[in-house]
Amino acid sequence: MLFLRNNGNAAAMSIGLMGGTFDPIHMGHLVTAEEARQQFDLNYVIFVPTGNPPHKEKETISLPEHRYLMTSLAVMSNPYFFVSTVEINSKTPTYTIDTVRHFSGSEKEGPEVYFITGADAILEIFTWKDYEELLRLCTFIAVSRPGYSLDRFRESLNRACPEMVNKVHLLEIPALAVSSTYIRERAALGKTIKYLTPEPVEQYIKKHDLYLSG
Repeated sequence: MLFLRNNGNAAAMSIGLMGGTFDPIHMGHLVTAEEARQQFDLNYVIFVPTGNPPHKEKETISLPEHRYLMTSLAVMSNPYFFVSTVEINSKTPTYTIDTVRHFSGSEKEGPEVYFITGADAILEIFTWKDYEELLRLCTFIAVSRPGYSLDRFRESLNRACPEMVNKVHLLEIPALAVSSTYIRERAALGKTIKYLTPEPVEQYIKKHDLYLSG
């Protein structure tokens, strides 16, 4: 990212990475990113649409260019949000460790990286590729979902990996039950998706007939 490499004060910079298929991106993603930016004093939040996610090999997801453009439309009004094509441009399945390596860089003066993900996903980190290196390279922001018990999360994390406790910060977001799956299902039935995703994204979905059944 040029705006990181060209900044002479990169050592003091903190960035948040938010990965996902973003099929489509919705208000919950944006609220989460903005809350993380403010609470953890992040300089930027970079959205990273997945290219060939290994855990979704059996699922049909929209073309990368659609997901990239929808994400770009959703974040264009926020000067602290950016979209990266690093995973979309990859010709092989993409893993979190590769993306974190890309943004943390090999230089000691590289930015401090925070990886924003769901609290439930953190508990599965031992199944992630090169998870030990991940713990060295970045700090995690574990986001709670509606009805999720943060106390239970802390207990589970302490049991599973006590040394990880200081690498994980918890972030509670106001209840937003919207999901990409829910939006796709409504669009397939011809139901309105207004206010579930930014208006430019809603219009993009309509223009390109995304998610229509049959």
